[in-house]
Amino acid sequence: MKKLVLFVMALMVSVAANAQFEKGKAYIGASLSGLSLDYSGSDKGHLGLQGMGGFMFADNLLAMARVAYDKQKDVPYTMTLGAGARYYIVQNGLYLGAGASWKHASGYNDLLPTVQVGYAFFINGSVTIEPEIYYEQSFKNHKDYSKIGLRVGLGVYL
Repeated sequence: MKKLVLFVMALMVSVAANAQFEKGKAYIGASLSGLSLDYSGSDKGHLGLQGMGGFMFADNLLAMARVAYDKQKDVPYTMTLGAGARYYIVQNGLYLGAGASWKHASGYNDLLPTVQVGYAFFINGSVTIEPEIYYEQSFKNHKDYSKIGLRVGLGVYL
């Protein structure tokens, strides 16, 4: 009986997750990075906030835009605008993403291609906690501005 209950619960979770990655769904998200959770040659520590919005243009494919704000110790703030896409590999929330961002600060502009892998963990039918590992490649200065890190966010699938 215990195995049957677990099977039914797993089936319900997979059906609920499947419904969220269908064509026509909207996505709104926010994430937090930094707090010494990423590393690059020039960072001594920083806090990053980002907001995202997107639309599922096909099953399991999300097109998204993002805006971000970073404040680093002893460095002026940076603003970032970007666009990208996510592909949900399996219906339980595992995804791969790719995109590009334009980062601007006083006296600094850079184009950053980005890749990420993450997991959309559903805490109810439409709200997720989304940890992801990301890599940003700097065209301006690879050694000091390319970055690998961890982001934790919240997402809402409408």
